[in-house]
Amino acid sequence: MITAEQKPIKEIRETIAPYRKILVLGCGSCVAECAAGGEKETAMLASALRMAARMNKEDVLIEDKTIDRQCVRDFIVQLEGVIEAYDAVLSLGCGAGVQAVAEIFSDTTIIPALNTEFLGQTKDQGLWTENCVGCGDCMLYYFGGVCPLARCSKQLMNGPCGGSREGRCEVDPEIPCAWQLIIDRLGRIGGLERLGKVYPAKDWSKKQGRGPRKIVREDQQR
Repeated sequence: MITAEQKPIKEIRETIAPYRKILVLGCGSCVAECAAGGEKETAMLASALRMAARMNKEDVLIEDKTIDRQCVRDFIVQLEGVIEAYDAVLSLGCGAGVQAVAEIFSDTTIIPALNTEFLGQTKDQGLWTENCVGCGDCMLYYFGGVCPLARCSKQLMNGPCGGSREGRCEVDPEIPCAWQLIIDRLGRIGGLERLGKVYPAKDWSKKQGRGPRKIVREDQQR
């Protein structure tokens, strides 16, 4: 999923300062899962902004609403007849959600309230870890389900650097050595022979080398 963190309240207040009617818009998908932009977080941020406005004697209207997904048109269009009543929308969606809302409501100022971080895994309660860079050419089969691009601090494709100690990364001992994980997992499933191949440098044109990417599935189009 896409992870995100809320921007500092000071920065948020600075960006909404020119506007008098503001809709704080939450998203009930990825950013809700990582406790950054769901219904609860949206209501809390709106409340904090209203409190700050009252303390500073600011004449503003701040209301909040959450939709299921800010990156899907079918959910965004539910805001028709709602957004038009506001001077600006403070979005608690990821960067894709902010842009999708801005594209559909192009005459309204859409302000991001979150910093989008990475593609991650919910590792534990309150803990999300990066494990995919969206390279466009998945090689997890060859590396035992561990991505060296996302999880090796040096993004090494052909074995460890030699600096790890006791299975920990030399860049940060808090991080498990990705190559130790790769070797251990391939050993357990009988796949160590996959490491006998030399893998070329990643072809980044499959990521963003040719501009923004898109997926077209004609069988899914209406």
